[in-house]
Amino acid sequence: MTDELLVYAGPVFEVDGEVKGELARDILRLEIEESTAGLKTLTARLIALGPLNGASEQQHIYLDGSIIDFGKKLSVVLGAAPAAHTVFAGRISAIEAGFQEGEAPDTVIFAEDKLMELRMTRRMKSHENMSDGDIASAIASEHGLTPAVDADGPTYDVVQQWNVSDLAFLRERARRIQAEVWIEDETLHFKSRSNRTATELTLVQGNQLISVRARADLAHQRTKVKVSGYDASQRERIEEEAGEDAIQAEVSEGLTGPAVLERAFGGRVSFRVREAPLQSTEASDWARAEMLRRARSFVTVIGTTRGSADMIVGSKLTLERTGHPFEGPGYYVTRVCHTYDLRDGFRTHFEAERATVQEGS
Repeated sequence: MTDELLVYAGPVFEVDGEVKGELARDILRLEIEESTAGLKTLTARLIALGPLNGASEQQHIYLDGSIIDFGKKLSVVLGAAPAAHTVFAGRISAIEAGFQEGEAPDTVIFAEDKLMELRMTRRMKSHENMSDGDIASAIASEHGLTPAVDADGPTYDVVQQWNVSDLAFLRERARRIQAEVWIEDETLHFKSRSNRTATELTLVQGNQLISVRARADLAHQRTKVKVSGYDASQRERIEEEAGEDAIQAEVSEGLTGPAVLERAFGGRVSFRVREAPLQSTEASDWARAEMLRRARSFVTVIGTTRGSADMIVGSKLTLERTGHPFEGPGYYVTRVCHTYDLRDGFRTHFEAERATVQEGS
């Protein structure tokens, strides 16, 4: 088999299903970003001076609506074959023109994935006898999307949506039980982290991994989380708690943040007071979710690779040559930003977290 001597790893743009080579030709800077909160966004800065409609003189292009226009479908493929992946699919939501003395004018395109529709829809609505997953399914149906729900949580008597967007409301429901929201094609996902599947990558510092900064931080770790409230129907106090056992189910090796905290500083308890549970099941689920949120972020990593088109939010990472406490598997990607520019080419910037450090550190 003959290896290709020359490959193109830059972006390939499609507008309304048609490849537009001029966008790849004129790209100055591309950023595609996503986090566990959902809503993938794109920003593309283009050279905007060139011939228009066959004219010989230079004109400001991309502003006549022939290629770029509001609401048009835009998709981007990044990476060299056979590792190329579609890293964005959405619609154009904003167009910007820039002028600076001594420089060629530019056009900036902004686009968002289908969660934009949820972001732009506000409601006042009551949801009765539904879990957070049930609410997510109902919102998906309202927008003509297929729900893919797999998240544990209590069933509530009444949940009210008070003049907030569907996306903000869905994010808030996900936050309470540590679920995640994202969209793929026509499917709205609302899932617990343990039920989210994604790619698995091994990154070696000095090879694929250009830069990395890892931190193990006890500032927000707790040995227990308590939630209290009042059950009016039973006329009794509610008090539930979650400890290190909540995170132990997710780890196979290493020392967790709560264990290191206990050893270094003794027991530290946090009280979750933003919400008032009305049933003990609500309190126990919220306590566990808060304990997971804190414990999962014990070790945080910020890194840059030479372009990893298959890295998405939810990808599992194994890091090598990053120092003993931080080496090994178990990292979960919480934010990804794919970039392309004329100086560095394709780069992937990411944030990830892990619940443990390697023992012996």
